[in-house]
Order: sequence, then structure tokens, then C-alpha cells
Amino acid sequence: MSTSFQAVVATKDADGKFAAALTTLSLADLPAEDVLVDVEYSTVNYKDGLAVTNSAPVVAKFPMVCGIDLAGTVVESKSPKWKPGDRVLANGYGLSERHWGAYSAKQRVNADFLVRIPDKFSSETAMAIGTAGYTSMLAVNAIRDHGVKPADGPVLVTGGAGGVGGVAIMLLKKLGYEVVASTGRPETAEYLKSLGAASTIARADLARASKPLEKETWAACVDSVGSTTLVTALAQMKYNGIVAACGLAGGFDLPGSVMPFLLRNVRLQGVDSVMAPMALRERAWADLAELIDPAALKGVYTIEPLARVPALCAAILRGEIRGRVVIDVNN
Repeated sequence: MSTSFQAVVATKDADGKFAAALTTLSLADLPAEDVLVDVEYSTVNYKDGLAVTNSAPVVAKFPMVCGIDLAGTVVESKSPKWKPGDRVLANGYGLSERHWGAYSAKQRVNADFLVRIPDKFSSETAMAIGTAGYTSMLAVNAIRDHGVKPADGPVLVTGGAGGVGGVAIMLLKKLGYEVVASTGRPETAEYLKSLGAASTIARADLARASKPLEKETWAACVDSVGSTTLVTALAQMKYNGIVAACGLAGGFDLPGSVMPFLLRNVRLQGVDSVMAPMALRERAWADLAELIDPAALKGVYTIEPLARVPALCAAILRGEIRGRVVIDVNN
């Protein structure tokens, strides 16, 4: 087994200067966790962008190996839960924040953070889905658990061209819902329709000051944007509708009214992927294996080398990335 390997490591010097760069590590550098994983693939999420660029105080301690998603194979395990050869993934749980993360060819991980990769998926496919797709599944399950049926009306997906939005469109389409996707990039309209969106609307139609109540339009919504977009979606929900809120790409404020909740019985359901209980995670990944055709993902993601992570993290914050980016951590 090679004892040295590459990783993207965030550091902060005595003067508080932040840097995130490709660094050579050894097995001796890794944390004292129960399971050693040969990491094969990771991915780039909005939160990775925040962490690697230091645009928000995501990283809680230094040095820190960044990356919130990993997929690979167990090499060594002190836990009875896992044995060498097991194919595993991890999403969230404080990776890249409080625990060393995924942008590394090898990582030691808490045994309780790991989920078995469904047999249907390769490590590459699992990361093409990644936290974005897993979060989408949590949001779609929240909508299903609320009782929304396809016959109840269209489902709005905000930030449709992003990772969460793209997988949400695929899942909802597979389940028989009419999906309307919002995007700030008109050139992505055909791409969104290829994923399963029946139609698209402009970001500006939602990212605006809204009335407390507007025309009842949506039976449900998957929102990864927040701020005025989320408020407008709430104002347009049908009676007893639900918004599954799972992101803040447009802002973390909520400049709205309680009127949708009081007069239309609308539910605003938060969706947390980082600390979601294991039962919800395992259900989500089982559902993803049932609903996602790996072949259908081929047009949704690209594969990039580990060295490109800093540039890609800056690009995702600028809204320049369409779909998913999978990171080959051994390249």
C-alpha cells in the first residue's frame, strides 16, 4: 500500500491567512478513526465551494482535508460494521468541517458515518449522485410523506441547473410528477427538459419581492435557493402544499409573511443532509437505487482531477457549473 498520496488541505497560518492547496500526505497524517478507506471518487458541492474558497466559515479547525462526499473501498477496519472490500460512501456528518474529508486518496472515517453503496451503483455513480442527489431524495421523500400526489398539480424545482435541482427533476419525473424548473440561465432550458422538466421559468420570476399571497400554482416545491425565491414559492403554494427547503444559494434570509402558513396550511419543511439520521440516509440511498438509472446520469456529470478542485469550487460559487462534477481523487 502506498504510504503517500495527494489531498486538498485547507490551512490557516498564525496571521489568519487562509489557503487551500494540493498537499502530499502520508497514512501517519490521517486521523485516528476506525475505518481506512481507499477513496476513489468525491464531488464538488456548493458547500465545498464555500469551504475551499473560505467564502464562509465552514472549516472549523485546521489543517483540514476538504470534501464532504466520498466513495471507495474499505482497506482496514477496527469496527465490526465494516470489513476490507466493503464498498462504502459518506455524505456530510461534518466532513470538511470538524472531520477530515474526501479530497484525499485515502481517509480514515468514523465507522458510523459510512453507508454501503447500493449494488446498482459504482463508486463513480454514487458520487455523480453525491450529497446533491442524496439531498434531493430527502426532499422528494418529504414531499411524498406529506401526501402530495402527481394529480395534485405541478412541482416547482428552483435552481434547476444545479446539482440538487437536476437530480430532483429526474426523481420527480420518474415518480410521475409534472416538474417546472426555474433557472437563471436560459441556455439550460433544453438540458432541464432532457432531465424531465415539463417546462421552465426564469429565475427572475421568483427572485423578487412578492405579495404575501399570490396565485395558487404549485402542489410542492424543492428549493435550494432560499431568500426571495423561497418566499415567492411559498406565496404561490396551493392549499396544503409543501416546500422542502434544502439550500441557500440565493441567500439565507427569509423576507416574507406568515400568510401562506395561516391561510393556505402550507408547510415549510427543512431538509438537513449533514446530520440526517442513518435510517433516513439508508432509505434515501435505497430509493435512489430504485429510481435512478446510472445510464441516465451520464449526461448530468463530468469527471475532473483532484488538482482542479480549487478552481471548480470557485466556479460553483459563481454559478458556472451545470449539473454535477465528480472528482477522481487518484488523478
